[in-house]
Amino acid sequence: MAIVITGSIAYDYLMTFPGYFKQNILPDKLDKISLSFLVDSMTRQRGGVAPNIAYTLALLGEKPMVFATAGEDFEDYRAWLETHKIDTKYAKVVPGKYTASFFVNTDLENNQIASFYTGAMADASLLSLKEMKRGEADYVVISPNDPLAMKKYVEECIELGIPYLFDPSQQVARNPHEDLRRGAQNAHAIFCNEYEFELLQKHTDLCAEDMEGCVKLLVVTLGEKGASIKSEGKEYLIPIVPADHIADPTGVGDAFRGGFLRGYRLGLDLQTCGQMGALAATYCLEQKGTQNHFYTISDFVKRYRKHFDDKGALDMM
Repeated sequence: MAIVITGSIAYDYLMTFPGYFKQNILPDKLDKISLSFLVDSMTRQRGGVAPNIAYTLALLGEKPMVFATAGEDFEDYRAWLETHKIDTKYAKVVPGKYTASFFVNTDLENNQIASFYTGAMADASLLSLKEMKRGEADYVVISPNDPLAMKKYVEECIELGIPYLFDPSQQVARNPHEDLRRGAQNAHAIFCNEYEFELLQKHTDLCAEDMEGCVKLLVVTLGEKGASIKSEGKEYLIPIVPADHIADPTGVGDAFRGGFLRGYRLGLDLQTCGQMGALAATYCLEQKGTQNHFYTISDFVKRYRKHFDDKGALDMM
């Protein structure tokens, strides 16, 4: 059985702006905003939330499945994922479409302005978890995707009795409020960053305490302040792992999820799971691109033990 990761498959176009967005935004003119930023670099990287999470899981010894739609330009990407032990048999190519594309511009304070072209992701609702063999999936991650697909996967997980992690992230702003509420109330776990969590509470009319009562795990990433994990009335505060250098923050949250989930699959305590997520996030932060970081399990454990005491728990990896 495997973790099934639903969500976007995308190419990331990463740009850097050699200044500060805030110096170009006039607070009293926000109703007429029209800006263009001259960037000094751009690269195209493999991305998308589903393979980003799957990549970190695979680095740590898991064999995840990516369950998503992609365009006709996907085959080289598919081969690369398979080489890295990520199962793509449920990654469907949509004829006549390009793979979804994420365009993000990052300033000198690591603030970001982004746009997302859906491409083949718009057809994600054509896929069904019911196509999978019985018992093939024992945990599903429902990450940002076409809103209809996210709604469908929530309903199918409920019907099939498969626990799921609800990770609406940037789609909190777009998904219908009733779909967000149902997704949150029936989830095994909810993952969000701090801002998205505030929006999720607003759009679902559920306060933090309400959500804690619905789910087994509530994980909120807090940027430089680390992360908060709440479960069964307890809170675990997770510090960041200092980076040797900062290259690009894109994909850091996905890496955190991958690191956390690997620890959770191994049955480790939540503090250790969170700290694994923090270290996985730092590895991603140190490289430009969401899947360009690399480490062996031995490397990961050695670096983990420079910052945390796992009491030998990571030896099972």
